[in-house]
Amino acid sequence: MLENIKIVNIKDSSYPFCLRKIKNPPEKLFYIGKLPEKKEKLFAIVGTRMASHYGKQVALEIAGDLAENNLIIVSGLAPGIDTFSHSAAVERKKRTIAVLGTGLDKKSIYPQSNLKLAEEILENNGCLISEYPATTRGTRFTFPKRNRIIAGLSLGVLVIEAKEKSGSLITARYAFQQNKKVFAVPGSIYSSNSKGCHYLIKKGAQLIENANDILEVLKIKSFKNKRGQEISGENKEEILILETLKEEALNIEKIIEKTKLSASAVASNLAILEIKGKIKNLGGNIYALSR
Repeated sequence: MLENIKIVNIKDSSYPFCLRKIKNPPEKLFYIGKLPEKKEKLFAIVGTRMASHYGKQVALEIAGDLAENNLIIVSGLAPGIDTFSHSAAVERKKRTIAVLGTGLDKKSIYPQSNLKLAEEILENNGCLISEYPATTRGTRFTFPKRNRIIAGLSLGVLVIEAKEKSGSLITARYAFQQNKKVFAVPGSIYSSNSKGCHYLIKKGAQLIENANDILEVLKIKSFKNKRGQEISGENKEEILILETLKEEALNIEKIIEKTKLSASAVASNLAILEIKGKIKNLGGNIYALSR
């Protein structure tokens, strides 16, 4: 699927309507999959490539809830927040759109570790978009430039985690310039990943804590949202583990320490809870509730 690259010109009727309105729109787009239609509601989620456990959990929860409410998640397929935002949509079999700063051929896509995710995006009726032809490798110029497309396609932009000099702030700046809504997730004042978000909030971005905050600002009625639903265990061990994970994502060693359960009991119950869809492994044996 990744090799079937098509081209759309700005004068073509299938060229994304909202992109025509932005300053310096791409004259042509290379794409694989189904381009966004005028009637569809797109929303961008971006953030640092070096996401914390907190950032990953927030991305999965908010992107998943927005996707359940039929917003199409737009991001950049980069490591970190982008990856978790696309993954949240794909896991729910929802459409998502990735805007790349490289060509769309297999050898050029960045990161190469997300080739499988790119395929899954296409399998779920999604789309890969780039203004760069095949064999174009990403540079420090191509990635920031593509951010105007991410913002331009979307009703608004959410920044989940961003350092003070993050590319995500470039996306937010484009969104401000395009008169789009900008949202940011607050974090610890001691975390470098929160500095960019706090800066945006000071500049007028909406502080948000969940998907409903975004839907209310966009005047979209929420009809599906798992947030707030109780996740319950079916035995003493499951209940202990789920209680431990209520406040934050934790690694397996910390879960063992807090629950006082044996390592084997924790490992087996984590595996069962993950199969049941009650928790999620964020990578590196870091577990979080599936809210």
